[in-house]
Amino acid sequence: MIEIQNLSKSFAVSGGTVHALKDVSLTINNGDIYGIIGMSGAGKSTLVRCINMLERPSEGNVLIDGVDIGSLSEKELISVRRKVTMIFQGFNLLMQRTCLKNICFPLELAGVDKKAARERALELLEIVGLPDKANAYPAQLSGGQQQRIAIARALATDPEILLCDEATSALDPNTTHSILSLIREINERLGITVIIITHQMSVVEEICNRVAILDGGSVVEEGTVSAVFSKPQSNAAKKLVFPDGIGESIADTDEKKLRVVFNGAPATNAPIITKMAVDTGICANILSASTKSIGDKAYGNMLLGVPDTDSAKRVKEYLEQTADIHVEEVSANV
Repeated sequence: MIEIQNLSKSFAVSGGTVHALKDVSLTINNGDIYGIIGMSGAGKSTLVRCINMLERPSEGNVLIDGVDIGSLSEKELISVRRKVTMIFQGFNLLMQRTCLKNICFPLELAGVDKKAARERALELLEIVGLPDKANAYPAQLSGGQQQRIAIARALATDPEILLCDEATSALDPNTTHSILSLIREINERLGITVIIITHQMSVVEEICNRVAILDGGSVVEEGTVSAVFSKPQSNAAKKLVFPDGIGESIADTDEKKLRVVFNGAPATNAPIITKMAVDTGICANILSASTKSIGDKAYGNMLLGVPDTDSAKRVKEYLEQTADIHVEEVSANV
């Protein structure tokens, strides 16, 4: 378990002080895939670097399995960092080393003999799906393949926690999906706790079970992904969940308005709103929509207009029969 307690971090800059983190408290349970999301400058990367003490917080504590790692010596921190590894947006591979030797590198630093390190590296190449790239160099790989090698290197020391700092931001959507699928597989197969720092809502939607939203260095919302995304409370969360202003500035009419949130609902060939109209006899106006399919799952939001209160109730009951669909009545300006 990771416990972040009243964490603050300030930086002295020309002309004053920047407060990057302000009294952040979070609990991340073992086995979570935990998303930390916010716009640029929200403090996300500073927070993740405080978790492994690459940045020393100005105030507060980080406890891993009850141990305050801020109180450890540098030698003790080296041992902790073998169990709390990290991947980055820029991959950070050693370009003069082959993929195999990149994966062996942290094992060499840990004093593992060369034969055992090589065997472990070959196992990890199999896990990340690149057994044929042992003797290739990073420059010969695609971005997605480089990130897979970086993940293999991060797994070399058998970590308990994997920190992902914007790890998919440089990748195209299809490659991002494959990397997230690999991270989920690693989480399930090896039981590793994963913390994902991102500004991409799609990343959190696809892989995380819990999420914290940072704004101006503070946690403004935290909870399960389904709860936060279906009923965002803070302005920062609403901007992230509804980036196109879904439901905002809709003309006020006599219709009842329903926000429909898809949080991984099964995607089908038959449009669900059309099917709902056929099955219930209620015609709904689609006032605005922002939805997408990831694999066989649907994500996004839709604003519907229906004739009256009874219709709204029936539409809500009908749609919520499908797993991972949430419906709420909203006002004209939401």
